[in-house]
Amino acid sequence: MTRKATPKANLTRQHRDLSDPVRRCIATGQTRKKEELLRFVVSPDGLLVLDIRGKLPGRGIWISCSRTDIELACKKGLFSRSAKQKITVPESLAESVENALAARCLNTLGLGRRSGLVKTGFAKVEASLKAGKAAVLLAANDGSEDGRKKLRWLAASLPIVELFSSAELSQALGQGNSVHASLVRGGLTDKFLVEVSKLAGFRNQDDEGERTGSE
Repeated sequence: MTRKATPKANLTRQHRDLSDPVRRCIATGQTRKKEELLRFVVSPDGLLVLDIRGKLPGRGIWISCSRTDIELACKKGLFSRSAKQKITVPESLAESVENALAARCLNTLGLGRRSGLVKTGFAKVEASLKAGKAAVLLAANDGSEDGRKKLRWLAASLPIVELFSSAELSQALGQGNSVHASLVRGGLTDKFLVEVSKLAGFRNQDDEGERTGSE
C-alpha cells in the first residue's frame, strides 16, 4: 500500500513533555497537545475564523485536526455552543481548512528550499539518501511509481511524504516538474513534519500503511 505521509503526530508524542500546553477538542472532548489541534476564533462581526498560525486575538475554540470532527461540529452547532453566542460558520468550512493546511505545508517547504534544506531531482535526492543526509523524503503522488519505489527503499525508516502533486511541489519549490525532493535535518524540517501531520490527519491518511519513522 502506498504511503501518503508519515504520521508526525506519533513522533511528537514520543517527545511530549507533561508541561506542554493542552486544550480540549469541542467535538470529541479529548484533551490533546495544542499543536495537534486547530484553533478558531470569532471575529468582531461574529464570523468563525481559522487561526492557522495560532496568534489571532480572542478566546480560542479548539478542535481535532479532522474533517470528520469539523463536519460534526458544524452539523451540531458546536462552534456556537463553545463561543456561547450565535456565530456565522463559513460554507464549505472543511474544504477551506484543508486548503489552508496544504498551503501552510507548501509554504514551509518553500522556506526550506530558500534556506538550503531541500534537494530536488531524482539524482540529488538519491545521493542525499545514500549519504545519510536526508531526514525526509518527498515524492509527487502523481509521479512514476518506479522512481518512488526505489527512493522509498533507500529512505528505509525515514518519514515519507506523498501528499502533493507534481504541480504543487513545483510551485512550492519554484521549479518545474518537481517529482522528488528531500529535506535535511533542521528546525524548518521539524515544523514541516508537524504541518504535514495535520494535513494527513485531516485527510484521514495517518493509518494508510505509513511507518512511524522515529529518530
